Amino acid sequence: MSDSTGSCCSRNSHGSVDAEGRKDLLTPPAEDLAECPVMVGSTVIKADAEAAGLYRDYDGTRYYFCCAGCGPAFDADPAKYATAAA
Repeated sequence: MSDSTGSCCSRNSHGSVDAEGRKDLLTPPAEDLAECPVMVGSTVIKADAEAAGLYRDYDGTRYYFCCAGCGPAFDADPAKYATAAA
């Protein structure tokens, strides 16, 4: 392809649909993603974290974790991580 949109797998700033109307199957919608509050910068797919039990509810908010080690760290001081995530 010679245009600026690149291949059918190129990512664009709109997230889920390219200029020709094809759905981007490689990038989940932003509302399906979260950031791990313990390992800041680690992106988590909410459905995968829930299926694996990698989440906690604290003070009315659900927090998602990138790995099994983050849950116990969060449990030890949830206010610390909840404040950092806000």
